[in-house]
Amino acid sequence: MKPVRWGVLGAARFAREHMAPAIHAAEGAELAALATSDPAKAAGFQAFCPALTVHSSYEALLADPGVDAVYIPLPNHMHVEWTLKTLAAGKHVLTEKPIALKAREIDQIIAARDRTKLLAAEAYMIVHHPQWQRAKDWLEAGEIGDLVHADVAFSFNLTDLGNIRNRPDAGGGSLRDIGVYTFGSMRFVTGAEPVDISARIHRDNGVDTFAQVAATMEGPRGRFTYGSMTSMRMYNRQVATFQGTRGMIRLEGGPFNANVNDLAEVELHQNGNRVVVERFPTANQYKLQVEAFGRTVREGVPYPSPLEFVRGTQAMMDRVYDVAVEI
Repeated sequence: MKPVRWGVLGAARFAREHMAPAIHAAEGAELAALATSDPAKAAGFQAFCPALTVHSSYEALLADPGVDAVYIPLPNHMHVEWTLKTLAAGKHVLTEKPIALKAREIDQIIAARDRTKLLAAEAYMIVHHPQWQRAKDWLEAGEIGDLVHADVAFSFNLTDLGNIRNRPDAGGGSLRDIGVYTFGSMRFVTGAEPVDISARIHRDNGVDTFAQVAATMEGPRGRFTYGSMTSMRMYNRQVATFQGTRGMIRLEGGPFNANVNDLAEVELHQNGNRVVVERFPTANQYKLQVEAFGRTVREGVPYPSPLEFVRGTQAMMDRVYDVAVEI
């Protein structure tokens, strides 16, 4: 089958360092075009993809007949607008998380997806990584017994107030940047949704820089408690734990930035001090994401995290913002 020809809408650093190389390396994909008005930024992409077509405007890339799918790494507040424009231009679209700032905004993207019969997805890459798939498989197989509690933490220290993550006008904040991981990973592994939620939030420069969430969750394996912590003012930390009556599943070190902060691995702890550790030193979740996207486009294979799943994570985030107590 012909490869999916990709265009990148904007020369973001993350796109240059991670997603564009992943597209370039992915099976069944071709990095075809980039939209940027800055030749210096384009050079960073052309260094590994010399044949790249560079457009000076986003509109020109969307009009390019040599582009089948578009990756959007723009600031958060621009995601809905350009996702809808991409679908209207007849292109499949993969938009960085969060794809929207409110759950209700995703409804119009779902409607446009259904109307155009194109694939629209959020770039929620971790569901494509085998460490998270293994955690889900272990839980569903009953390896830890009944799930009692899950907790997820993600933090890093970002004090540059000019960074878009620290800017309220760009949809910044720890929840929108990394809460999608603490909420979404738990929902992916367990299939559960919140029954009740409480939260505490601290804001700095108009964005949440710390959020602590407690919830009762309910899913296919019954009810369990859940805790989440996100911060943009703490030392780097990434950990996820699923604790049951007969064991525990633990991902630690860098489960959201697999093989960047630390080696990608998942641990299964069971009664009798039995520990199973699976490591994935070569798995690139960005490349796997592109390949999964391509299979859906070319073969109609169900996408691992459809917009309906993404909407659930955003709806949970909306509830946290609604009930949170300021600290």
